[in-house]
This record gives sequence, structure tokens and C-alpha cells, in this order.
Amino acid sequence: MKRILGITAALGCLGLFAPADPAAAQGLFPTTIELPAGFRPEGIAIGTLPVAYIGSMADGDIYRVDLITGQGGVFSEGPGTQSLGLSLDDRGRLFVAGGTAGDARVIDTRTGAVLAGYQFGTAPDTFVNDIVFTGAGAWFTDSRSPVLYHLPIGPDGALPPREAVVTVPLSGDIAYVPGAFNGNGIVRTPDGTGLVMVQSETGQLFRIDPATGVTERIDIGGESLVDGDGLLLQGNRLLVVQNRLNAIAVVTLDDAGTTGTVQRRVTDQRFDVPTTFGVFGGRLYLPNARFDTPPEPTTTYNVVAIDQP
Repeated sequence: MKRILGITAALGCLGLFAPADPAAAQGLFPTTIELPAGFRPEGIAIGTLPVAYIGSMADGDIYRVDLITGQGGVFSEGPGTQSLGLSLDDRGRLFVAGGTAGDARVIDTRTGAVLAGYQFGTAPDTFVNDIVFTGAGAWFTDSRSPVLYHLPIGPDGALPPREAVVTVPLSGDIAYVPGAFNGNGIVRTPDGTGLVMVQSETGQLFRIDPATGVTERIDIGGESLVDGDGLLLQGNRLLVVQNRLNAIAVVTLDDAGTTGTVQRRVTDQRFDVPTTFGVFGGRLYLPNARFDTPPEPTTTYNVVAIDQP
């Protein structure tokens, strides 16, 4: 009861709907959350509160939803281009990867205002896709160009000027396939010394030295993670969404992120090309992008929640 009341009070401060009787658990924390028709979700981010932020591939809008009730609305209008990977920092800022626009922006989650914008790549040879934070700042993948983009952020949290963006070319084992989706989801290695990225087209995982961009293929014993999309690292366990396979691969990595073992795969009958993860309260929340369904203004979309595998 105390925990639900505390959550309700916190959501009230954000201006989100909270139920009149928070003790009535029936109907709370729904496992399917409906989104606006035509929204075309892709990325999701959830912080310490039961609030999810979901980005639109249609126009870049950011939809904020109360996980307790499943209700929400657009709180930050998009620029008319895509919003893909999303990530929250510990200062209440939402970092947004801009897909085909080749850019990124940073949004204040209190107001929905854009705090900063950064141009990385130039169309058509760009698809800024996913984000990970390290002690050195934010890193973005590009599914069309073999690079990482680095936004250096210091201990004071100050956002860098636009000219501070660093483009790190990828070298070593990885080979981008022309015209395909390549570098996609990205996380830190379990020991924090490097980065792990999935290549969607080939189904391979790569360890990246962020200082040099040198990549090393991670030995996963002949397994394939084709259509790999969002990644989630929990200790030495890596979860990989294989979007068009409607599956989550559970992979165990060594500390340095040089070898891994695919332990099993998890699916759910409600999956319809899920893309990535948000985590709250022992659940995974996955947007259904429905890439195999023609996107029309009337096409329905949702986010589904499952227990963590």
C-alpha cells in the first residue's frame, strides 16, 4: 500500500493520471498498453518511476505513459522525422536517436522541451539507431555507416556544444553489408571496459573498444542473433530482441564481453515484431513495431509487458 501511494504521489507531480483508489490492484499495471493509431513505435525508455517514454517512427513524437494505468499522451512533439532509440540519464534528460535524419536530440522530461540537438550523419548514408551511456558520455550506433557517434559529457553533466561531437570509425572484425541494417543495439560489457553491439543483418555480436573503434567478433558458438535489435545487459546476462523472429535471446557473456553462450529464447503470443526493452518492477516492456504490417494512419500499435525471463 505504501509503495503504491508513493508512486501515485510521484506521478501526480509529473501531471500523469493516477487512480483514485491506488490500493485497488485490479486493472493496474496492464500488460498490454495501447498506443495511438498510426504511431509506429520503436524505442522505449523507463527510469526509476513507472513512466515509459516511447518514440514514434512516423513523426518523432514522444509519448509518455503511466505504467500503473496504461494511460498517456504525447508530451514532446517530434520534428517530423524519426525517433528511434531512447535512453534516460540520471538528470531527467531523454536522449533520442533520429534514424534517417542522422541526428539526435536531448529532451527535458519535465517539460518536453528540446535542450539540445546534434547532427551526426548525412542522408541517405545514415540511420542513427541506438544509445548507451558510459562515464565518458553518450554513444550512438549508425545502422548504415560503420561508425559510432560520441557525445562527451563530463562529471558536471553539461551537454556538449555541437562541434564537440566525435565520430569514431569502426574497424577490425565487423564488415557492414551495403543497404542492410547493420550496427543496432548497444550496451556496455559486463566489466564496463568496452561496448557490445549487435549487427542485425549478420546476427553477430561485436565487442568495441570505444577509444579506438576496433571491433572483435564475440564468439557465441555458431549461434545467430539475426534481426537483433535492442539489447539489455543485466550483470553477465545479455537479452537480445530478435525483432522479426518475435523472440528474445538470453545470452550469457564473460566479464570482458569476448565470448557468450545463447542459453534459450523467450517468446510471447502477443509479440508482433518487438524492437527493444524498457524495464520496471520485474517486467520487460516491449513496443510492437509491426514492421510486417503496412503502416497506415489507422494501423494499431501497442506495448506489451512480460515477466523478466
